[in-house]
Parts: sequence; C-alpha cells; structure tokens
Amino acid sequence: MPDVTCGPFPWPITDERVLAALEKAYRDGNWGFYDGPESAAFAEELCEYFNRNHVQLCSSGTIGVELALRGCGIEAGDEVILAGYDFPGNFRAVDAIGARPVLVDVSPSTWCIDPESLDRISGDRIKAVLVSHLHGGLADMNRIIAIARQRGWHVVEDACQQTGARLEGRTVGAWGDVSVLSFGGSKLLTAGRGGAVLTDDAAILQRIKVYSEQGNQAFPLSELQAVVLRPQLVRLDERNALRDEQVSRLRKATAELSSLLRPVERRSDCQPAYFKHAWSFVPAESEPGLRQKLLAELQVRGAPVDAGFRGFAGRGSRRCDKPVPLNTSTQLSQSTVLLHHPMLLAHEKAAHQVAEVLIHAVQQVVH
Repeated sequence: MPDVTCGPFPWPITDERVLAALEKAYRDGNWGFYDGPESAAFAEELCEYFNRNHVQLCSSGTIGVELALRGCGIEAGDEVILAGYDFPGNFRAVDAIGARPVLVDVSPSTWCIDPESLDRISGDRIKAVLVSHLHGGLADMNRIIAIARQRGWHVVEDACQQTGARLEGRTVGAWGDVSVLSFGGSKLLTAGRGGAVLTDDAAILQRIKVYSEQGNQAFPLSELQAVVLRPQLVRLDERNALRDEQVSRLRKATAELSSLLRPVERRSDCQPAYFKHAWSFVPAESEPGLRQKLLAELQVRGAPVDAGFRGFAGRGSRRCDKPVPLNTSTQLSQSTVLLHHPMLLAHEKAAHQVAEVLIHAVQQVVH
C-alpha cells in the first residue's frame, strides 16, 4: 500500500528573509507603530505588482470583500450576484451589508462563475457581481466584465486564492473595478491574518476609507504583518512557478484517472497560482457518499487532501435568490477534493507519492 512519507508539509516555510525583516523591525522600533513605513512600502509594492492606483490594507480577505462591496456603493436592499459554489465568507459579506445574494452557476472546468449562467440574469436591484478565482481555476473575466458593463454592474474580483496568477497576460486582481487579496495563515502570502483591497477608482477608495475610519482604522493590517509580507511578495513569482511545476508532475502522473478524477482546467494562456488544486471525483457528482470514502482513504495514507466548499445551492429562498439552475454548483459541492499548496513546494518525490496514493485510493473506492 503506498503512503505519502515526505510530509508533513509545514506552512509557512522557513524563510531567512522574513527573519531578517523581523529583526530589522525590532531594531528600528517600528514594529509597534499604528501606521509605519513598512505598511506604506507594502501598499506601494502591491500597487506596482498589480498595476493598481490604490491599495487599502485591511485585517482579512473576508472583511476586504465587504469593504469592496461598500466601496462600490452597495447598500441594504441591493442585490449582488455570486457563484452557487464559493467561499462561505463571500455570502456572509453580502449579508453583512443587508444586500441579497443572487446565485449563478459555475463552470465544471474552472469552479468559477459560468458566463453563460451569468448572462441569463437581470434585475433593477442588482448592483454588482462578485467573481472568485478558485482552486487553481480562473474565471473568464473578459466575458464576465462585458456582461457586467452592459448591465451597469460593478465587478468585485476575489483573488484571495490566486495571488500572483496571470490571466491572458494580466495579473489576477487587476481586472475588477475593485479586487481583494487575503494574507490569512494558509494563503500564498501569509501574515496569519490580513488582506488588501485594490482599485483604480478614487471614489471606491474614498467610500472604503470613510467606512473604515471609526475613530481610527477599524480593520487594520499591522506594521508587523507588513514586515513579514514584503519579503514574501518578492519571492511570490518564483514560488508560484515551483508550485506550477509540481502540479504539472502530479497531473501527468495521474492522467490515467482523468475520467474519474477530473482536474481543474489549465489554460495555455494562463498561469494559475495554486493555493489549492481541485479535482472533481466524478462518481461523487451523483453519489456524494463516495467522496468521503475517497478522502478517508487518502488521508490515512498521508495525502494533504480535503473536501471542497459546501456551496449555497441548498440555501432557501429566505436567504437568497436562485433564478437559474445550479446543477454544476451542486455537483461540485458533492465531489470536489482539494490538494493544499505547501506540498507543492516540497521535493518532486512528494508529487509522485501523492500521485500513487491518489491512483490507489480511487481504484479502491470505485472497484
């Protein structure tokens, strides 16, 4: 029986540049500032990396989504479109404003909003569409933005899982009217907590600042968090390239499973950033209990794999509108299995071990 013996796969990893930055901040004494030079420098570096005019640092990606919506002028009684399969915090961010979620379906190849489903939606109260790039999949931003422009909707781009990804040569997080990053403890850039909101629209930024100023900055990223994030940003592209190479090894080694374990789409004109890598365990799309059997087999063998999101397709009409079928969202909520990214920075032997375990586990469950 194969096992993954290369693990565990810690995150964050040892980084001498982060240690040096912490030591310097201690010597300089700025680590305890409310607003210090490291935060200002980090905001400038994010503007340059994402080719954005404005960055508002904040306490998490989750609050960043709420701030982005508020920056777009979303108010109680408005409606916001989001995917039927998405991070739970995005639904709650819409709720927190008093707006109403309107659900559309996702593409089975990207786990992101399906433009065909989106194009079927209309309504006078809809003010924005919230687009997440999930699990190594990238949303079709050109088509989504074209639809949104026709209908007068803002586009809020959730890039929390895809820091550093490129879509058709353009950085993910540079597409929406406003975009959100997360620096949570498991993310590709990590400070334990934290986030950022990016925009080119000064009016959006001003609304965010007005709401955030509650005697002081109510949703801050600390100076100490900025200290550890800056050296990670310098190495982000290098590490994303290593993750991509490891995913390629893993996908090649498991190609024989593609009819049973369907991987997220990898477009030739895109460079994903793998916070998670998704597969749909196809038999579980119709028999949900099979996913738990697969996960149990994988986890006992040491594979860093877990279930995807529960999604929102099962939520009642009191909480949201579902004007289009959410068939794919339902299927993926039952079938998605996710590989966590720290393993992707390990030795290539880890990819071969995980592939062997995947092949064995799938064969055990389906036969």
